[in-house]
Amino acid sequence: MTLQQLKYADAVATYGSVTEAAKRVFVTQPTLTESIRALEEELRVAIFTRSSKGVTVTREGEEFLASARQILDDAARILKKYTGKAVRKPQFAVSCQHYAFAVEAFMEVVRTCDAEDYDFTLRETVTSEIIDDVAHHRSELGILYLSRRNERAISKLLKKAELNFEELFSSRPHVFLGKRHPLAKKKSGVSPAELDAYPFISFEQGADNALYFAEEVMPSIDRRKNIRVRDRATMTNLILGLDGYTIASGALSRELNGPEIAAVPLKMDDMIRVGLVSRTGVPLSNPGQMFASAIRKCCVDRSYADSAL
Repeated sequence: MTLQQLKYADAVATYGSVTEAAKRVFVTQPTLTESIRALEEELRVAIFTRSSKGVTVTREGEEFLASARQILDDAARILKKYTGKAVRKPQFAVSCQHYAFAVEAFMEVVRTCDAEDYDFTLRETVTSEIIDDVAHHRSELGILYLSRRNERAISKLLKKAELNFEELFSSRPHVFLGKRHPLAKKKSGVSPAELDAYPFISFEQGADNALYFAEEVMPSIDRRKNIRVRDRATMTNLILGLDGYTIASGALSRELNGPEIAAVPLKMDDMIRVGLVSRTGVPLSNPGQMFASAIRKCCVDRSYADSAL
């Protein structure tokens, strides 16, 4: 086994195509294919499954690639230290629900990364894609929540995909609304009935619109006035412009949610458990470890106003 073979396997997993991987590492497709075949034969492990749609990383392949990437990262650091030349871009991807603290943790990874070049991805996406991204190696980590309403269904999906859920914090549900909203000063909390007169802004879940995929602990089926959006900026604008509201964990970041947004407790007998999703038994890459550490810190940082930990 050579570093070159590890680089080839990493490229195939990253781009999901032998043809594209060969272009990226500047070798012919037959050369790359033969190198991967020899590696799998030596290790007696099928790293990839092949089909007409491309290649997919196997479960054994995921474990192998996690270790291989650690080796490649270590080799790159050694070469940089002694030659001054970086030979590998650190790569990392995370898929998450729309949480400001996830963005802050991601920014911390970027700030502290000492590589001159890197290739990082932050996907704010629908709940089903978070599970699918981590399960199929498109993202190393995911962030989503569990509640009484969705825990049974989501936990079943995580178990089937061999994914682990590490709780980061738990919180009572909060109502996010503009600071000038008539209900914004009710620090003791508001009831669902008091919200009936105002539009409920929620995140669209695409084709997978089952209730347990809803990003809000009180889904739109319970509300009279509903508006669905796909991104956080649009949600913020509608909350402020229409006296709308959404339901979230209470982890409010003034820097990213904006100074005009307030979090007020929702009078609802439920808890939101926000957690980190990873592949069971697969070690994290160095950027993955950095992100996990950063988000754990973010979730206990007292800069999050009205957070009920």
